[in-house]
Amino acid sequence: MTTTSERPPALVRWTLRLEGASVLDRPVAALEPHVQTLFASGVKGRVLRGDWLGHALHPLLTDLVVGSWTSASLLDVLGRGRWAAPAQALVGTGLAAAVPTAWTGWAEWSEASSREKRVGLVHAVSNGLAIGAYAASWRARRQGRQGTGVKLSLLGFAMSGAGAYLGGHLAEARKVGSHHPAFDATRV
Repeated sequence: MTTTSERPPALVRWTLRLEGASVLDRPVAALEPHVQTLFASGVKGRVLRGDWLGHALHPLLTDLVVGSWTSASLLDVLGRGRWAAPAQALVGTGLAAAVPTAWTGWAEWSEASSREKRVGLVHAVSNGLAIGAYAASWRARRQGRQGTGVKLSLLGFAMSGAGAYLGGHLAEARKVGSHHPAFDATRV
């Protein structure tokens, strides 16, 4: 347990600086109207935020993406080529699930505060880079370049880890995420 007089860990200090990085306000402002139109307005926004579920849909979907990619990495590292086909299938599963996961994330982002949108933008960029690395991995594997596919997958894994840290910060430290108001009444 840390006290408020202790210096926060370096990663916490970096995240707080990211929250205050007003240099990100311009790209945030440029994205906001597009995100609002594509993912956040009307019935589409309510569905993507998980209002029908009473809980944010985004964390549920991130588990599918991250779980698939983590499993692929384990098969790659532990199997050393023996489980190439299942690893490729898991990379593909994560890629397919990444699309609706991103949509739900943008819907949540649309209702966040400015500081949270800054972090959310970097979260999205990290995950976009991870998606690119995994897509390149999937293609390399399909072309028979297993070693390149594994390396690209591990690069994607590192990038998605950075994105996951920021997503966890938004969900846990900043409480970004849809939830039914009934949950507020039962907090102790």
